[in-house]
Amino acid sequence: MAKTPANVQRWTRDYVFDILKDLGIHYIFGVPGTNEIPIIDGTSYEANGVRYIECLHENIAIGAAMGSARMTGKPGVLVVHVTPGIAHSIGNLFNAYRSEMPLVILCCQQQNELVTQEPLLASNLVELAREYTKWAHEVRTPAEIPLVLQRAFKEAMAPPNGPVFVSIPWDFTMVAIKDTDKVKGVTRISPHFTGDEASIRQAADLLAACKSPVIVAGDAVGYADAWEEMKELAALIGAPVVLQTFSSVANFPNDDYHWQGELPGTQGGIQDVFKKHDLAFLIGFGAQAQLAVFKYADGPLFPEHLKQIYLTNNTWDIGKNYYGEAAIFGDIKTTLPILNKYIKAKPPQGAAARNEQMRALDAERTEKWNNYLQMAMGEKKIWSVVIAKALKDAIERRGLTDKYVYVHEAVSDSAPFQYYLPFGPKGSKPISYYCVAGGSLGWSMPASIGIKLEQQTVQGITPQLVINAVGDGSALFYPQTWWTAAHEKLPILYIITNNHEYHTLQVGLQQVVSAYGEAPGYQWHPKTMDPSYLRLEAPVIDYVSLAKAFGGQTGELVRKPGDVMDAIEKAIEHVLAQKTSYILDMRIAQDTPATPTDTSKIARDAVINQHYFMQPPLDVFHSDGVAALAKSAAGSKNGNGHVPVNMPALF
Repeated sequence: MAKTPANVQRWTRDYVFDILKDLGIHYIFGVPGTNEIPIIDGTSYEANGVRYIECLHENIAIGAAMGSARMTGKPGVLVVHVTPGIAHSIGNLFNAYRSEMPLVILCCQQQNELVTQEPLLASNLVELAREYTKWAHEVRTPAEIPLVLQRAFKEAMAPPNGPVFVSIPWDFTMVAIKDTDKVKGVTRISPHFTGDEASIRQAADLLAACKSPVIVAGDAVGYADAWEEMKELAALIGAPVVLQTFSSVANFPNDDYHWQGELPGTQGGIQDVFKKHDLAFLIGFGAQAQLAVFKYADGPLFPEHLKQIYLTNNTWDIGKNYYGEAAIFGDIKTTLPILNKYIKAKPPQGAAARNEQMRALDAERTEKWNNYLQMAMGEKKIWSVVIAKALKDAIERRGLTDKYVYVHEAVSDSAPFQYYLPFGPKGSKPISYYCVAGGSLGWSMPASIGIKLEQQTVQGITPQLVINAVGDGSALFYPQTWWTAAHEKLPILYIITNNHEYHTLQVGLQQVVSAYGEAPGYQWHPKTMDPSYLRLEAPVIDYVSLAKAFGGQTGELVRKPGDVMDAIEKAIEHVLAQKTSYILDMRIAQDTPATPTDTSKIARDAVINQHYFMQPPLDVFHSDGVAALAKSAAGSKNGNGHVPVNMPALF
């Protein structure tokens, strides 16, 4: 960076750098545009301590800022270019909003004196951004820039975290100011506030009286780094712990026998989880209806008899969809120890027996997954369980459990990675796992950039090894990410789970037909259950060559399960030693997936979902394994029959 001359003039843009210095934020992400040059120029001065990370698409820039924010707990900062800039960012802005990630988006509007005349690229930017931000504002005068920036960063960091949007006419960023005109700092609101004592006692009494509790762990649990407090709670009340579907972080350690994986992505599947319980403790549970098909006629997601207790730091998520018998508004990490103390004094009956039952079920689950892995090793194509187990072994063999981050967008194959990778207190942390609650595709490859840039993290891990598993369809959203990875010399392991089709959409099609194919007033069926527009096979895409074209990264194509371990060992060694990215194209389907001669729904289901239906359930408490799989294969009401037990529905 260029050194700052002794007599340098300060401009209004420098208020941004005052704040970034105060908060210890070292990166601004973006795609260059003329309007943004004054702010980008500020990163050229060494004294500001900020680097500009150039991306080739605004949704990559915001995705990278999200990854940075996840690691540090501080706002990720990006600068976008007028209307196309914020419009291109909407997909990951939605993801950030639903996942409660702190972001500050600076958008350089056209000149203030010209905007009313509707010049090139100008529009009502605030209205574009308002839907998915905590606060959106356009600066009225250069004099209010420090006020607005202080409020924006304060609000992004205040619980619950979230994105904030600030539009600044670009001529406002170049106004000369005095050397003494600076932002004093950013007001910081502590997230560590405990819930009301009376509400905590009320919840403890309800838990003491229940006979069959279940805990749902949402993203606020992982953000609070509350694994230990949650483990104690689960053991005290003898409750299985299910995670919200599309959890943004690892909200409960997967090496604890109470862990049951994520909630299903279907109406019937969610109902099956809750119907055997008399009380649900919903902790940090924001994304409460992560499914695509719902019918009021088939009943609510939570049965009428189910009592509910809420604990979270966001009033909107308390009683959002269903009535809560008790509601605790507070920080999870500071409130749970108080609640646990009351429960110890008055524990619910049957907790010890339920804990023993879950230990036994956990042992059965381990055996079934090991058998499934052995079956997969004998297949011609690569099942994702082989990749997940190889990654686990490589991470643990190198002692990297506290030095890795797994970035997940292999949407069709979540279960093996969530089950096998080490997400437990022996090194890793909730933020060792990265996903988003929004589901707008294209989040993982951009996030890997921001994650790898940060070496000091809010929960103490170090992202020495960043692994991004991404489906072949999702990888095509932003392959330009590979240019930024090469440009910044960021070593990241990219694993393409390549099945040559939009597999989740194939499952979605089956779910729609199952729900509406025979429904009165609908009776809708597509022309074919094997549509060509859901395939990515003609021509076959060469991802390794694509990565080379964007920045010279290397990689290899892996076709057989017996070759997976060696390929992963080679890839990790390359990433750690050569300091450049490596791409593994893992063929979890043959080059050209076979089209069934019998195009009936059942035949197509068999081709698409063969190894998914064989996959053991993660949630062993609410499923007896073989019977549940048979039920899924045979079909049931609520559109549940054609969605494998561990697969979330995603459109």
